[in-house]
Amino acid sequence: MKVAVAFDHRGVHLREAVLEALSEHHVIDLGTDTDAVRIDYPDKAREVGEAIQRGNADRAVLVCGSGVGASVAACKLTGIRASVCHDTYSAHQGVEHDDMNVLCLGSEIVGPSVARELIEAFIAARFDGGARYVARLEKVAAMEREMHGEIETSEAR
Repeated sequence: MKVAVAFDHRGVHLREAVLEALSEHHVIDLGTDTDAVRIDYPDKAREVGEAIQRGNADRAVLVCGSGVGASVAACKLTGIRASVCHDTYSAHQGVEHDDMNVLCLGSEIVGPSVARELIEAFIAARFDGGARYVARLEKVAAMEREMHGEIETSEAR
C-alpha cells in the first residue's frame, strides 16, 4: 500500500514510530523531520490530501500535537475522510464503515507503541462496502459537492 505521512513540528515526535509501523509499505514522506521550525498542520493536511486526490497515495497518516487540528484541516479537502483516532477500534472501524483514508494522531496524546498499534489497525482494515455504508458515503459526497458549489444546493433548486 502507498501511504503518505506528514508531521507538523509537534507531530514529529512520533515520526520514528510511524515510519517503523509502515516499514513494509511504500511510504511517501512529506516531512517534517524536526521540531526546530514551526510547521502548520493545515499545510501538511493539504499535502497528504492532495497525495491521495492525485492517486499518489492510497491512505495517509497525519500527526500533529493532538490530532484534532490535522483532522479538521484534512476533512476540508474533497474526497478526504480523516479522523483522529486514539483507540484501535476507531482506527479500523473508521475504514471498515466510513472508508476513512487519513489517520490523524496526536503526538502528545499517544506514545510510540500505541501509535504503531493504531497504524497497524488502520492499514490492515478494508472498507466493508455494505449497502448502508455506501449510501452514507454517497450522502457525504453529495454534501461535499454542494459545499464546493459543484451542484445546486436544495435552496437553489
